[in-house]
Amino acid sequence: MPNPFFQPVSGFELPRFAGIPTFMRLPHVPLDDPRLAEVEIGLIGVPWDSGTTNRPGPRHGPRALRDASTMIRAENGATGVRPYEMVNCADLGDVAPNPADIADTMDRITSFYCKVLDAGIMPLTAGGDHLTSLPVLRAIAAEGPVGMVHFDSHTDLYHSYFGGTMYTHGTPFRRAVEEGLLEPERVVQIGIRGTAYDSEDRDFATSVGIRVIPIEEFHARGVDQVMAEAREIVGDGPTYVSYDIDFIDPAFAPGTGTPEVGGPNSYQALQVVRALRGLNVVAADMVEVSPPFDLGGATSYLGTSVMFELLCVMAEAISDPMKR
Repeated sequence: MPNPFFQPVSGFELPRFAGIPTFMRLPHVPLDDPRLAEVEIGLIGVPWDSGTTNRPGPRHGPRALRDASTMIRAENGATGVRPYEMVNCADLGDVAPNPADIADTMDRITSFYCKVLDAGIMPLTAGGDHLTSLPVLRAIAAEGPVGMVHFDSHTDLYHSYFGGTMYTHGTPFRRAVEEGLLEPERVVQIGIRGTAYDSEDRDFATSVGIRVIPIEEFHARGVDQVMAEAREIVGDGPTYVSYDIDFIDPAFAPGTGTPEVGGPNSYQALQVVRALRGLNVVAADMVEVSPPFDLGGATSYLGTSVMFELLCVMAEAISDPMKR
């Protein structure tokens, strides 16, 4: 029997434009709330974009995603999954960043997520730029490296920027491999495209065994074949899912800092997440939504729709005793 406290507020009870917005109209349960022990999936905002190297704005992503998520309802119309009846979900609030100090903010993020994991909660993150994923992974992979399915138009595997700056939104997964947080042979990056400075990032991917699926291959093979390979790569082991909104073509998701044309449409953006069903997903993120560049909230709504698909996959992973 679903716990009524953890059910989202229905639009039949309170109009969707009214009330204080939380992720998907779920209850807000801070880390010091006694109810935290009952939460199974926690939605967390990381309003931070100090790793951005060009157009800023993802620090405003969590607030916009929360607002857009008031339109999310109880049932997945495509899969029939009703996540709020399967597991207790709650909005755990935001990690408080230090916008003037990257290292301090990363420590704050890791500390926050360690508390979440210690409480037995599976986290679903709304960023924030893509550097956010690194301190989250430091908590997730504290007891051993994980695999990763990464949807993006960029590899984020560069060594450094501007002659030696090691922590930007273009370097998180290079650091994650170096720190032993990811098993590179269990990492697949899907949708990579656009112009490049050089081939250093892809050369690194090849050297450590990361599978890069460029957009040309994605379109030529189709969602089913690509995702079947992705599933084979990560296997049954613990898997992190990182979803950069710029994976999607900017015609559908213009509100991002580094858009790249030629990407998937909004339907394919949902299909790839549905294809993760049954994997041992232990955490996920949606990053790089930049409201200042959005048009009519389209990107925020697409981003929160992807988050709902991720939530459904995560709820099923928790409900399957073979995955716990």
